[in-house]
Amino acid sequence: MLEVLGYFSSILVGLVLGLLGGGGSILSIPILVYLFGIEPVMASAYSLFIVGVTSFVGAIPKYKENLVNIRTGILFGIPSILAIFATRHWFVPAIPQVIFESGQFVFTKRELLLGIFALLMVLASFRLIRHPKETNNSDQRKFRVFLVIVEGSLIGFLTGLVGAGGGFLIIPALIFLTGLPFKTAVGTSLFIIAINSLTGFLGDLLNQSMDWPFLLSITSLAVGGILVGHFFSRRIAAFYLRKAFGWFTLLVGAWILLKEFLLS
Repeated sequence: MLEVLGYFSSILVGLVLGLLGGGGSILSIPILVYLFGIEPVMASAYSLFIVGVTSFVGAIPKYKENLVNIRTGILFGIPSILAIFATRHWFVPAIPQVIFESGQFVFTKRELLLGIFALLMVLASFRLIRHPKETNNSDQRKFRVFLVIVEGSLIGFLTGLVGAGGGFLIIPALIFLTGLPFKTAVGTSLFIIAINSLTGFLGDLLNQSMDWPFLLSITSLAVGGILVGHFFSRRIAAFYLRKAFGWFTLLVGAWILLKEFLLS
């Protein structure tokens, strides 16, 4: 029964990515762990492939509709990839499992990483919810190459810490730093997520054996979901998508904080 729910939920991963441009990893990892019973390390590797391939497929129709800014994606993606690799290879292994301990209180590495990610999600959501107006192309901000590279490196570091695709952080950065309209930010985010996730998966591929029939079946369902999400995103105004993305980000961030610090 749980596996049937897992296969059905895999479609939701793609649907959310297609509509909102983020949230794939946050949905796929719990699905793999809790519904399919896959251990977390392998689940994170599978998630990178599922989200990477799904995002790549989802970016294709958006590129055809001129909703992917390739220049921004490359400038953002390359330093992000380097930062993810450096963070996963050197920084994360150096963090002790127990950060702080006093009596009954224990603050762990898991709580540190998820806490940082959740707080960033909550902070990013506020601006999206409070400022839902679209950017006017005639008043588009001057493109700031240096800041885009710095932001890509920072988000690469943060997503490297928690092992997620980072769409919740990438989209607000693209909107408020480069002035991209929301739908273009979504398309560009899918392009960046695809690069980041598939690059990360290559590292896992060298070290672990994959269950390809299972992985490809889940990925196929997610790809179907993202095509459906893209279909509906064309028919929903950017104003509502952006506000929905903000609320979704807030709810997931709040849920992570609640689960890790109050319900654990």
